[in-house]
Amino acid sequence: MTLNKSGKIVVVLGVALALMGVWWSTAHRSSAQAKTLTAPSEPYTWQNVEVVGGGFVPGIIFNTAEEGLVYARTDIGGAYRLDTATNRWIPLLDWIGWDQWGWTGVDSLATDALDPDRVYAFVGTYTNDWDPNNAAILRSADRGATWAITDLPFKGGGNMPGRAMGERLAIDPNVNSILYLGTRSGNGLWRSDDFGVTWSRVVTFTAVGNYAPGTGDYDGDLIGVVWVVFDKSTGQTGIMPSRTIYVGVADTDTALYQSTDAGRTWEPIPGQPDQGYLPYHGVLASNGVLYVTYSNNCGPYAGGNGAVWKYNTRTGVWTDITPPLHPDPSLSWWTYGYGGLAVDASDPDVLMVSSQQSWWPDDILFRSTDGGATWERIWNIMNTTNWPWPRVNDYVQDISAAPWLDWGRTVDPLPETAPKLGWMIGDLEIDPFNSDRMMYGTGATIYGSNNLTDWDMDEIVTITVMAQGLEETAVLDLISPPTGTAHLISALGDIGGFRHDDLSVVPGMTTNPTLGSGTSLDYAELEPNFVVRVGNGDNMMNLGYSQDGGITWTPPVTEPLSNNRGGNVAVAADGSAIVWSPEGAVYYSTDLGDTWTASAGISESATIESDRVNPDVFYGYANGNFYRSEDGGATFAATISAGWPTTVSLKFKAVPGIEGDLWAAGGDDDVDVYGLWHSTDGGDNFTKLANVEKADVFGFGAPAPGADYMAIYISGQVDGVRGIYRSTTMGASWVRINDDQHQYAWTGDAITGDPRIYGRVYLGTNGRGILYGDSLGAVGYKIFLPLVLRNHP
Repeated sequence: MTLNKSGKIVVVLGVALALMGVWWSTAHRSSAQAKTLTAPSEPYTWQNVEVVGGGFVPGIIFNTAEEGLVYARTDIGGAYRLDTATNRWIPLLDWIGWDQWGWTGVDSLATDALDPDRVYAFVGTYTNDWDPNNAAILRSADRGATWAITDLPFKGGGNMPGRAMGERLAIDPNVNSILYLGTRSGNGLWRSDDFGVTWSRVVTFTAVGNYAPGTGDYDGDLIGVVWVVFDKSTGQTGIMPSRTIYVGVADTDTALYQSTDAGRTWEPIPGQPDQGYLPYHGVLASNGVLYVTYSNNCGPYAGGNGAVWKYNTRTGVWTDITPPLHPDPSLSWWTYGYGGLAVDASDPDVLMVSSQQSWWPDDILFRSTDGGATWERIWNIMNTTNWPWPRVNDYVQDISAAPWLDWGRTVDPLPETAPKLGWMIGDLEIDPFNSDRMMYGTGATIYGSNNLTDWDMDEIVTITVMAQGLEETAVLDLISPPTGTAHLISALGDIGGFRHDDLSVVPGMTTNPTLGSGTSLDYAELEPNFVVRVGNGDNMMNLGYSQDGGITWTPPVTEPLSNNRGGNVAVAADGSAIVWSPEGAVYYSTDLGDTWTASAGISESATIESDRVNPDVFYGYANGNFYRSEDGGATFAATISAGWPTTVSLKFKAVPGIEGDLWAAGGDDDVDVYGLWHSTDGGDNFTKLANVEKADVFGFGAPAPGADYMAIYISGQVDGVRGIYRSTTMGASWVRINDDQHQYAWTGDAITGDPRIYGRVYLGTNGRGILYGDSLGAVGYKIFLPLVLRNHP
């Protein structure tokens, strides 16, 4: 039984025709069979290559009724539930497929205190046309093991500005069939009365907010209604809904609203601050005090001023409880907004807030035990008389679970430290059942503490990584060398990349240079210890090479351009030349980057690949043209490539072990050109495979037993089904190796097999990290004759 996107039940009855005792060889399918049978599947096990974190965690949500039930939402990598037995996060949205990739951006999440099995997610990554789909409400009655879907008539913004504000989605703690949803783009406040199945706009709530952080497709959209908070004391559990509801709106004039009649009418909260700041978070404490953090920017990247206020809902009195910036007047320039906000469920006078943003020298956590009358900072600058300024931390930080979080820096001039306490701290939570346990999300991980109350006794708080199991990297390139101790080297967005000797052990980040985003990798096929990586670097260093399989790295003496961009790189088969296209002119070097010379005859920003046998041969692609160099990248000439598609952008690479054997993948539905192409003559002629409808990326791995041609892996579409496929027959036949529960949304940038392990494949995602798959068994055909029954609401 499955559920269609509008929540209707669809029952699919399949009749499986078993081929008794016989496995049907994919290598001998006739063309007629290929048209009538879907591609066979092979069971695979899928696991993450351990990086731990690697992306922004804008929301952490504790269930207030069941101890240990906690969720995390990410901006591009889906949602997670914490497994209390292992203290690892369990991914909940791996079933989201290619066409709905935007649903991995979770703009808000709510867990039900009356029925802890229920959880809801408001999903949609962009409110502009980058995401072709509207948002949806995902509904689960089994803690995210399975989901039902309700489409919405507007978009979400899981990776838009203001994504750490919230929570936008809230469940009435007295009558849990009632949910409210704050939206973006001028769409206002919405309500559901049937556990999120159907939704309607709250027409009496007219505020939509007046704030957008900038202009254009990304920054120009209204942030909208950002959080909803119920006063549980104003209703009766299971009988009467909460009568009082508070709503925060990204509005510089009137930001806070209330209803005292269960949402029928609304009014601004009287006496609210008029500083022009935005209400980042709102928390109602058990004593009736509504705490609110404010920032002048919606974040997550900026926040230059702000405040913290509390509102006594019983007396109507507002009090400014903003923590002092710093006692040293020379630091009056150092200001920030306030983002994260947490109140201890066992004591309404104990609260914490975080700065939003204090990029330099570091973000700050503040704690008060007297309702905000006084505050303690988790670190302080002692004086500014001499540089470097001395810094005293009231915490120690353990990053052993993710050692890369120091970015490869061992010593920093104070007051900056490595690792940082955090950045982009948009959410901060105290466990409602354990006052010692705290978590906060950052731009790279989840940090937390299990001895938080030691702070109140002037003792040291221990901050540790709490993101195990949560893998949120965006993968831009992968290589698996045929020799050496590392089976995988990666190029990742925002955190450079890694060299994995053991896929279950988190390594340090590749450094020298440290790259903000790694963009491309290559190794010399005949000398695999020679590896080159490029990316968008620090201090204008964008390339590093290794002569020991990635254990150590060296930057070149010079770089050809000063545009701080990585682009694409290729290495000659014997390591004698590096050809680099750093988002500008193409250059080559034969002396490890001591000198660079512009390549002739090829367009700027071309994609470059090397032949894996002949060290003199490189290939290029730009603007629909295919190029070949036969002098080590010094000069290129456009080939007249029969069968080469000229109207779409393609990825291509050469097969190890066979000179001139090339494959290319890509396409565009709008021009009806999509698929996988093969050349056996160095790019003079390309043939499109008829049995692959779409392919976006491909890679090669160890041949099947008894075969002499490498296995081919693709992310693409075969027989009408999107998936991850493998061919051991040079593309003559394909086997699907993922399933509908392991789709990982968008997988179009990086994939490679392992040249040493048949069946092993490494898959790059856009927000779910690096996956690796291993085969569990043989291939069999199944034919299903579907009978579809639909009920009507």
